Amino acid sequence: MNRIAILMLTGMLLYSPGYAENTRQPAQFTPERTETMEINLTIGNTVLTATLNNNQASQDFISLLPLTLTLQDYAGTEKISDLPHQLSTAGAPSGSTPAAGDIAYYAPWGNLAIFYKGDRYASGLIILGKIEGQMEALRAPGNINVTIDLVK
Repeated sequence: MNRIAILMLTGMLLYSPGYAENTRQPAQFTPERTETMEINLTIGNTVLTATLNNNQASQDFISLLPLTLTLQDYAGTEKISDLPHQLSTAGAPSGSTPAAGDIAYYAPWGNLAIFYKGDRYASGLIILGKIEGQMEALRAPGNINVTIDLVK
């Protein structure tokens, strides 16, 4: 009787899930779908095109468009303006080092910054995207009006 019980117990252990062969396929990595998001910045008769990064702050920024802002010169390196509301900082780095052409969100102040010169690392600065081509219109002294639209 003990022999039969031992054989049955051995058989059950061999066919239990812990000993069964794993027939499941390993999970496949599927990269997140990335779409190029382009915007136009219209300053007078000049139209600048920028490509936005695929991050949460950029998505929030797109939801505000179209947008007309008055940009003020700041520190001889960038033009800034308040936004209607704060953008998400979810998943964003703690800060960035901006380059000429960068469009950024400065989370501590809740404003948009468009850099016409590079600058040093700033905590709370999230790069939204980059302007392609000439930026002479941004270098104009004083305030400038800009209309920002999503490229269709």
